Amino acid sequence: MKPTLMGSLRNRIFAPDPREATFERRGWQPTDPARQANLEKVGGIFLTGFGYGLTGRGITDMESSLETVDKPFRGFAYEGCAMALAVRDALLPAGRHWVNDFLEGPGKPHVYMAHVGVGWAMARLPSIRWRAIMPDDEVLRWLALDGYGFHQAYFHTSKYVGQQHQARVPLFKPTEYASRVIDQGIGRAMWFVNGSDVRAVADAFGKFAPHRRGDLWSGVGLASVYAGGVEPGDLTLLRKLAGEHAPDGAQGAAFGAKARLLAGLETPHTEAGAQAWCGMSAQDAAAVTEQAVEVLFDTGGQEPGYERWRRRIRQRFE
Repeated sequence: MKPTLMGSLRNRIFAPDPREATFERRGWQPTDPARQANLEKVGGIFLTGFGYGLTGRGITDMESSLETVDKPFRGFAYEGCAMALAVRDALLPAGRHWVNDFLEGPGKPHVYMAHVGVGWAMARLPSIRWRAIMPDDEVLRWLALDGYGFHQAYFHTSKYVGQQHQARVPLFKPTEYASRVIDQGIGRAMWFVNGSDVRAVADAFGKFAPHRRGDLWSGVGLASVYAGGVEPGDLTLLRKLAGEHAPDGAQGAAFGAKARLLAGLETPHTEAGAQAWCGMSAQDAAAVTEQAVEVLFDTGGQEPGYERWRRRIRQRFE
């Protein structure tokens, strides 16, 4: 896929240095070599997908490139591509189409990861342009805040992890719940920040205010299933360390299983993660998320449909 002149220019302006995805550049403690290699590869593949989105002439060209990525990592390439397309939408003087075209086409099976990718773009763009990049889905658009939280913890670890900073953002209402979704993204990033060391993850969560921990555990449950990289015994231990927040982790794990299966990207760690967190197969865990969708049609109260959906799933594992 040969980029256009504008594509090359966008790539020069917006594409991060690939070294940004390394533990050394991020300032994180080295971990088990195999785990570290897995996590660094995830970051590198994300940036590869970001490059496809920045330079691609059209959605079909991008899809052709994305489908060459190895299955265990392909979802991260789609996530990176969605971030790039959101950046392209933000650059349009009026109107938008790249993200929605992507979601209506090859990005549809990767709908969860694509919304998360939009959140990465939010973190790199002025808030005045957020409306220009936001997908139309009123429920899944909350996942953009998950992506925003992941980005902030990944690139500003000292502030968001070390100092436990709690972000507030405009556009999303209610603002208190928006902060909770950001925490879910921070929890997901902790799988990377702590090098998939389950004890280090649990210790890090213990430094956060108690009311934030459920959402953090939800995030790491998702990451441990989707990104994987550890033995089944580690996942069993992680669930044990979650204690009272194990159902939150199971909810995230079910989301991770659903995202993998929907895209046809299931791997052995998808199954192992679902068994460890949810006590059932990845297929059955994904089905729990589908069965809980009915709560989205309940319009009573002020609680967002996205949270009603998460709560129904979480209750299944209590």
